[in-house]
Amino acid sequence: MAKKIKREIIEWVIFFLIVGGLYFTGYHTEVIGTLQRGVLMTGLFQPTKNETKIKADYTLVLEDVNGNTVDLSQWKGQPIFLNLWATWCPPCIAEMPDINQLYLEVNPSIKFAIISVDEDREKAIAFAKRKQFDFPIYFPKNELPKVYRSGAIPTTHVINSNGEIVVTQKGMAKYSSDIFIAFLRSL
Repeated sequence: MAKKIKREIIEWVIFFLIVGGLYFTGYHTEVIGTLQRGVLMTGLFQPTKNETKIKADYTLVLEDVNGNTVDLSQWKGQPIFLNLWATWCPPCIAEMPDINQLYLEVNPSIKFAIISVDEDREKAIAFAKRKQFDFPIYFPKNELPKVYRSGAIPTTHVINSNGEIVVTQKGMAKYSSDIFIAFLRSL
């Protein structure tokens, strides 16, 4: 009986050391994101189209990783995939490889605004570089227009060429499905 209790205590200590190590090194977010990525692969979380037409707001000004300014109004008349994310957000990390695959499939016919809301820009840049993502990373230069604000991240908006937000997805989703790619190409 004493051996059983001793073994159980050792197992719990090892468990807490692993969890604590992941937490204090900052890798817990990526581990959780990787687990959530497995859920995304099931295809259960699909983006859905908006029932009502919402007008896009092109007053958003972005800055890329090199400090170049991009005004969203420059993309007016073109379909836009706009995603708000952060490095501390496991669902964001879970969907990033899928968004990268989508980018590779539909670029350059769809404009991508992958917008980091991290306070530490360098952390977001280093993360994207380490993961070897191909899509461009942006940071907001002005306050997000009300239509793009959400109480959750990740949040994704898809804007059609008529300036209507046709998809608003709060939370993670699988974007590289054949159905969604066909939908984007139809915009």
